[in-house]
Amino acid sequence: MTDMDSPQPPMLYSPLRLLTAELIDRAARIRLACFDVDGTLTDGRLYYDHAGNESKAFSVLDGQGLKQLEAAGIHVALITARASLSAEKRGQDLGLHVQIGVKNKRLAVEALCRQHEVSLEDTLFMGDDLPDLPALLAVGLPVAPASAHPWIAERVSWHTRARGGEGAAREVCDVLLAAQNKVEAVIARFSA
Repeated sequence: MTDMDSPQPPMLYSPLRLLTAELIDRAARIRLACFDVDGTLTDGRLYYDHAGNESKAFSVLDGQGLKQLEAAGIHVALITARASLSAEKRGQDLGLHVQIGVKNKRLAVEALCRQHEVSLEDTLFMGDDLPDLPALLAVGLPVAPASAHPWIAERVSWHTRARGGEGAAREVCDVLLAAQNKVEAVIARFSA
């Protein structure tokens, strides 16, 4: 018997194990996942060089998760209030829809719902601070990273264990993929 013939060990990592049945059911219906950038996909810190150019640090774990959502048929969008070229570049690198300089994130999410023919109920928004609140209150699954401002954290359905920029978005992606029974297909793409 070769290593290839041996049975695969059971998965020890279960992203659903700490969630309620209601949250798992809501995650199973998500067809559009929208993410704030600063404080959600980053740790919220902004770096400026001597010329005033902005830079941010993004987690490759988050990026991989976002790409896997797209590959699994879940539309993904990055929506930020800042006119951030860093966010735009990150979205381009991942092949994701990006909106920068958005004044009203709820209107942006509603437009994406119409474009993709997805209801707000079947939409997730992840954000960490007050500019995200209108979108969070409108969607079926509002999520915040562990580092979200308390006013936001107390108004969402779920907060991740990870902080913004430190795998919080990946945690959300893993939950969506697991709730929709798409994990094995994702792993199979990388096992071939």
